[in-house]
Amino acid sequence: MQIMYRTLKRIQYGIDALNEWVGKTVSWLTTMLVLVVCLDVIVRYLFNDTKAWIMELEWHLFALVFLIGAGYAFKHDRHVRVDLFYAKFTPKDRALVNLIGGLIFLVPWCILIIYVSYDYAHVSFLIRETSPDPGGLPARYIIKFAITVGVSLLLLQGISSIIQSLFIYLGKEGEPKA
Repeated sequence: MQIMYRTLKRIQYGIDALNEWVGKTVSWLTTMLVLVVCLDVIVRYLFNDTKAWIMELEWHLFALVFLIGAGYAFKHDRHVRVDLFYAKFTPKDRALVNLIGGLIFLVPWCILIIYVSYDYAHVSFLIRETSPDPGGLPARYIIKFAITVGVSLLLLQGISSIIQSLFIYLGKEGEPKA
């Protein structure tokens, strides 16, 4: 039993470390996004012009931050949750809700999205899909693969949360730090 506990804790810590690193790394894209938006605003208002690639780059960067950072946001409990009852639960009850919710909703939906999005991105790669707009960005499949990568990171963080919730429910550790 002790070996299983240590193994699960190593898995949890490894997933947490991965999403921590990815989240901090991808957060730098927000700086790039701000610069691109400023450039777009300047060009738009000073020269009354804009380019398709600039607008596409804006939503690509936003999508990357949102998708690739989803696991990081989940790790730090910065995701959307309806706390109508949850906030009043005991730590053990919250752990049970997280455990059941993770197993019944999060994991199956992540697996489904990974499966579907991979095919979606793979077809885009095979046809070398580019922007339909003249002057738009090439390699649209890169942003489509970001869906698969982002949801995979979310799935991993969900597994980490399930492990943590299991141990809290079993009384093996205290409430998670948010």
